[in-house]
Parts: sequence; C-alpha cells; structure tokens
Amino acid sequence: MNPTTSHSLAIAAKGLRKTYGDKTVLDGIDLAVPAGTVFSLLGPNGAGKTTAVKILSTLVTADAGDLTVGGHDLAADPQAVRAAIGVTGQFSAVDGLITGEENMLLMADLHHLPRQEGRRTAAELLERFDLVAAAKKPASSYSGGMKRRLDIAMTLVGSPRIIFLDEPTTGLDPRSRHTMWQIIRELVSDGVTVFLTTQYLEEADELADRIAVLSEGRIAAEGSADELKRIVPGGHVRLRFLDPLAYRSAAVALREAAGDDETLSLQIPSDGSQRELRSILDWLDSAGIEADELTVHTPDLDDVFFALTGPATPTTAPAPAPAQSEENVR
Repeated sequence: MNPTTSHSLAIAAKGLRKTYGDKTVLDGIDLAVPAGTVFSLLGPNGAGKTTAVKILSTLVTADAGDLTVGGHDLAADPQAVRAAIGVTGQFSAVDGLITGEENMLLMADLHHLPRQEGRRTAAELLERFDLVAAAKKPASSYSGGMKRRLDIAMTLVGSPRIIFLDEPTTGLDPRSRHTMWQIIRELVSDGVTVFLTTQYLEEADELADRIAVLSEGRIAAEGSADELKRIVPGGHVRLRFLDPLAYRSAAVALREAAGDDETLSLQIPSDGSQRELRSILDWLDSAGIEADELTVHTPDLDDVFFALTGPATPTTAPAPAPAQSEENVR
C-alpha cells in the first residue's frame, strides 16, 4: 500500500531527529504508516527502533520533526495522542504479584471505566487471549507467552486504534511467537494500526505491509517485503534437465546463463517477476526445449538486512534489562 494523502495515515513523521549527547540516534527520518496496516521498523540493536517508539508514543521528546499520530500533532496535543494509542514495550508491564484478572481490572480502573464495563471488558479480553483458565492465578506463574498475551490484552483495555509493539516476541519460543503473530493479524483485521519493531526478519516478512530498515539512525530502505528483496542482487531462475541434449541446446541459446554440467542445470539472472518467468517459459516453448524442473531463487530479508546494515547478527535478542527501565503507555 502506498499512501498518497496525509488523512489516510495513522502515523506520519517528517525529519524526526533525536540525539543523546554527541550521539545521533535518529537522523532526520521520515515515516508514513497507513491506517489499518502493520508497519515494521527493522534494524539491529542500537539502530534507534525503541527511541522512535518512545518518541511517537509521547514517552520521549523529539529534538526536531513534524510528527502526527492518530491525526493529532504530537507536540501540540500529546494527551490526545495518548488517548488514541497503546504501547507494549520490550519488557512486560504485568504485575506478577497479582492475578491476570486483577491486572486487567487495574487497567480498567486506570482507564476510568465504570465497574461493570471494566469487568465485562476484562472478561472478554481474557477469553479472547485464551487466559480464562489462568485468570485467577498470580501472573508470576505465567509462561513467557502467557505474560506477553496478558500484556497485549492489558493494552487493549482502552480500545486503542494504534498500537506500538516494541519487539513483542523477543525471548518467546516458536509456538508462542506464532500465537503472537495470529493475535497481531486479528488486530489488524479489526482495523487497528500496528507499529512493530523487531529484529526477527521472518516476523517482518510474515506480518508487515511495509517495512523500513533503520541503520545508524537513518532509513536505509523502505517498501513491502517483496520490494525490498528486489533491491538486492542475486536472484535467479534455475532450469534443470534430465536430457543432456536438451541441456546443451539450452546452454548454447542462453549464453547469459551459468551452466553446471554435472547437474545439467542452468542459472539465469532474474528478479523472479511474473514477466521474466513468462518470458523464459515462452522462449523454452518456442525453441521446443522442455526443462524438467524450474525453480525461482530470490533474495530474502536476511540478504536485504545484511546488505543494508552490515554483517551483524539480526536475530540475536538483546540482553535483558531491568523491568523498570521500560515504561508502557496504555
């Protein structure tokens, strides 16, 4: 999706800049997040992802930039922004000393919901996030995945239309991560806008409508996952033959193809587009040559990440920090 008008944007930032001392964390970045989509900010540790979330969720003040969230100017009306958003940070805001249900009711009280409405909202969200059986148990007894689900359920008590998820699946096992992905998809299907930061490339590929790659405080590239993959060279179509004569005929005709005589295969540079595949198939038909196998190889987000940010390992989760070092806006 390519936004063309500002009123269709849930989040808009132009020239966002933030420095700490002599270190520039965000160096004049522009962001445009269409309403009802998942926008992923991808980058290694220290790239500025969490700083961007803190600024856009009113926890930290930007040094410069025109910023709009939920149609409200961030500098002029931060309270209106807070009323429109929810934030789940890297570290859970769940109080382990009380039960899951009590955590939910506490959030209902903080949102000034009437008692009956608060209880109904808490019950509905506990059921939605499959936490009814554990609702009366202390949250400290929950697994990591359960705490994450409770954390997001607490965020939804205020019915925000824009949710910031700052590395929400860090430290979760694969099953819990996939559960979290399904929750995010359901939120977006309900019209919620999700601003997702992550180090997990598969996560961005699975969920995001658009991805911005942040490197050293700047946006190195932005687009859909498929668009980003096309900016990295190395894509190709591989033709494999069982008949040596067919292989040799194809190799003579396709001079730009790299041949492998042992496997009887040809590798043709390609961006993997439908147009190029149709062209190759049409050529094979017109030449009366039949390939026994055709496979398309395109760069993945790992390739994009390394090309744009360097060879740092992107899927290594950051070391845990004290829970009190992160704030959550509900």
